[in-house]
Amino acid sequence: MNAGNRLWLALPTLLLAGAGLVSSQAPQKPRTVWDGVYTEAQATRATGVFGATCAGCHTLTSDGNRPLSGESFWQSNTQKSVAELLGYVSKNMPNGNGGSLAQETYNDLVALILKSNGFPAGATELTPTSIAGVQIVSKDGPGELPANTLVRVVGCLVKSGNEWTLTNATAPARTDKTAATPDDATVALGTRTIALKFVLTKLDSFVGQRMSVSGMLIGAGGADGLNVAVVNRVAATCP
Repeated sequence: MNAGNRLWLALPTLLLAGAGLVSSQAPQKPRTVWDGVYTEAQATRATGVFGATCAGCHTLTSDGNRPLSGESFWQSNTQKSVAELLGYVSKNMPNGNGGSLAQETYNDLVALILKSNGFPAGATELTPTSIAGVQIVSKDGPGELPANTLVRVVGCLVKSGNEWTLTNATAPARTDKTAATPDDATVALGTRTIALKFVLTKLDSFVGQRMSVSGMLIGAGGADGLNVAVVNRVAATCP
């Protein structure tokens, strides 16, 4: 075989290898509740169990006693994962007797909750494994977290008169705890400016430093500020 033939044989191999490299580096679209993460059969199975063990405290509609759909559902679960929802239901329900049902039953109950909120069914049953990484977001995308959500924000502390503000702030992230995390010292900062309201701690010595602030959102996404619960310095310089 001459050198020319060897060159033509090598080219397709190189092209295929390059295509494989591009394919492996392409980012995967995150899965959400709109991708069909439970089956109709699951939701149907859960109907009787819900009536017997849950209906005394909850409704599947958006009104009534402790509703599990509509605004109440979004208030509690926006930008959480289905795994977090399943974990909460498994650990805490039925009220005062969490963990008393079979895991398969909890899977079915979460499927019923998702159906009640208008999320489509799919071909695969909901299990702890199948829902790994599945996010609860609106059809148009993550959007803003609702008002009165407990969040954590990291940014640069600024004072203007008697007003406190975080600049270069990250988007508010849901949290169950008000303490800072180790990642707060290195997380990439954002472009938001968030007013800090009802600050009871003396912060003057921290101006210009990186702070982790936890509190309740005032307005969707903190449009009207953050009702501050805890402030922690996580780095001496900012940004």
